[in-house]
Amino acid sequence: MNLLVKIIISALLIGAISEISRRNSTIAALLAALPLISILSMIWIYHDSHDTAQIAQFSWSVFWYVIPSLLLFVILPVLLTRGQMAFYPALLISAAVTVLGFLLLRAILVRFGIHI
Repeated sequence: MNLLVKIIISALLIGAISEISRRNSTIAALLAALPLISILSMIWIYHDSHDTAQIAQFSWSVFWYVIPSLLLFVILPVLLTRGQMAFYPALLISAAVTVLGFLLLRAILVRFGIHI
């Protein structure tokens, strides 16, 4: 599929969620929590390659990477509310901890013979 079409559809989805959040943060959070980007990515992969094995591997990897990504959604609000930290430093720290979580999880999985 044309790269420009993929970018436009993905950007529209992110923009729509951002606009919805101005009116109703609960609905926006629900939409953001849905694996819409993962689903779109699987659609793009399938459309481009029809390789279901590649989609299965992608889906398996996303499953494992969701676990450490949850760290961001716990640490960020704690830093913003309890730590009274400014948004960008809190986001940077949360993202850094999440990356460390990814690396730790990957090391643990490799140790158990699971390669993602």
